[in-house]
Amino acid sequence: MTDLVVLQPEVRIGGPVSSGSSRLGGPARPDWLRVRAPGGPNYGHLKDLVQDLRLHTVCESARCPNIGDCWERRTATFMILGDICTRACGFCAIKTGRPETLDREEPERVAEAVEHLGLRFAVITSVNRDELPDGGAEIFAETIRAIRRRCPETGIEVLIPDFEGDADALQAVLDARPDILNHNIESIERLYRLVRPQAKYWRSIELLRRAKAACPDMVTKSGMMLGVGEEQDETREAMRHLREADCDVLTLGQYLRPSAKHIPVVRYVSPDEFAQLKAEGLAMGFKHVESGPLVRSSYHADEQVPR
Repeated sequence: MTDLVVLQPEVRIGGPVSSGSSRLGGPARPDWLRVRAPGGPNYGHLKDLVQDLRLHTVCESARCPNIGDCWERRTATFMILGDICTRACGFCAIKTGRPETLDREEPERVAEAVEHLGLRFAVITSVNRDELPDGGAEIFAETIRAIRRRCPETGIEVLIPDFEGDADALQAVLDARPDILNHNIESIERLYRLVRPQAKYWRSIELLRRAKAACPDMVTKSGMMLGVGEEQDETREAMRHLREADCDVLTLGQYLRPSAKHIPVVRYVSPDEFAQLKAEGLAMGFKHVESGPLVRSSYHADEQVPR
């Protein structure tokens, strides 16, 4: 859902643009899309450790604009199962291709990083590994258990793929008992072939419904990116579908185009509209809603699970 590496303090994401259009085409990016350059002792320490332990983070692979904020807050999103995805979603900056051999030692290295950094909250996500019989669910579960052994007080969120609808794969992750089970629907049903051509809207909704039914006390979560051509009523309809699946937490953020080969930005959603959607989401019954231009799936994840 993100598209840049910020190079200067307090700069417009993607650098200077003309008042009429962006450097990738489409509308010009507004002034509210500003972030500070990453830095600080926690950020530097985490970056070095990730490199030393041969780990991947979605913060880096997806070029998240919040990397400096989250890493300095001692939260991180580790990306397991390698850094090559078997799918080619229209919005995503992660590499697509033939994945490497499964790394069975990865879960323990992730847990080592969490322990060494003293993270109070860790988010685990992955690329899609559709070539694996379980889509990588076993490695998710092993990573959760490894963190629990080393860091029993650390909160854990998993942001999982759809496992192609495999109920046993989902159950393997649920059995490991993360604090938050997250699966992003990303967009409205009408735009799925554009945004997530190898996924199915209702399969993702069903995954969330099934997860909550199996573990009623577990926090379930999903997210959407806005600005890819959805209508406001369609966004609200998708939010209602999530609530009908008893989804607890919702994140809404602005889509930013990673490159010219990705789907274009149709519009930039204003902070006021994001605030309105947050209010509507809470009124629908979501227990927590993060909604804003720079919100990403794991943004402030540590604040979304009851303590």
